[in-house]
Amino acid sequence: MLADPMTTTDTSIAHESQIEAKGTTAPPWATQVATFFGAGRLNPGPGTWGSLATLIVWAVLSHFLPASWLIPVNIALALLAVAVGIPAATHVARASGLKDPQFVVIDETAGQLITLIGAPLAWKSFLAGFILFRAFDIVKPPPVRQLERLPEGTGIVVDDVAAGLYGLAVMQLLLHFGLLGR
Repeated sequence: MLADPMTTTDTSIAHESQIEAKGTTAPPWATQVATFFGAGRLNPGPGTWGSLATLIVWAVLSHFLPASWLIPVNIALALLAVAVGIPAATHVARASGLKDPQFVVIDETAGQLITLIGAPLAWKSFLAGFILFRAFDIVKPPPVRQLERLPEGTGIVVDDVAAGLYGLAVMQLLLHFGLLGR
């Protein structure tokens, strides 16, 4: 017997069943972007998988960039994740019937990239950035939690941007005081 999509705790199953029930789907581009090309479909903890996928992509991509391009490209990618992520998250949330679907992880992509702005390309800073962003995203200190109340994709993405800014601030303090090395 299949689980009732409205009562199941597995949002992936709920998502698929609700789309079938409603007869609507998000555009393929929106689904690919919103799930960060499938990372949001991984369980448990799709947000953590989305952050980890972002970290790996940034680590590989940054290896091929000249040092003078690292910060501008990082900022540009974070802005792109926000600009494309908000409409993608809106489409997917509407199609799924969920306010903030767990499998939408483009918000984690944006926040993780923001936390890593200006961080050295070293395992210590990558690990610290990953932990910092995930901690602020989970704890949601003010005003992060309040930003979730914004409508649709804006609320889905902007709270993680704020968590990323908290992570960025703490990361820069750790770097300034030499706690991660250089």
